[in-house]
Amino acid sequence: MPRKKRLVPEAAPQLDKLKQETASEVGVTLDNYNPNITAKQAGTVGGYMVKKMIQDYQNRAKNQQ
Repeated sequence: MPRKKRLVPEAAPQLDKLKQETASEVGVTLDNYNPNITAKQAGTVGGYMVKKMIQDYQNRAKNQQ
């Protein structure tokens, strides 16, 4: 399946770093898109990434007030 085009290609390194950090925090080993992880593990990593991004956004918005 072809990858979707990224809206902001310059963000790719930061997102990859966030993915690796998040996976490490939840105990999932990612080796360049490891096909051996379960859907549950992939969902956990993705869910925590979204949670972190929302928290970061809220913190930035709070600091701008």
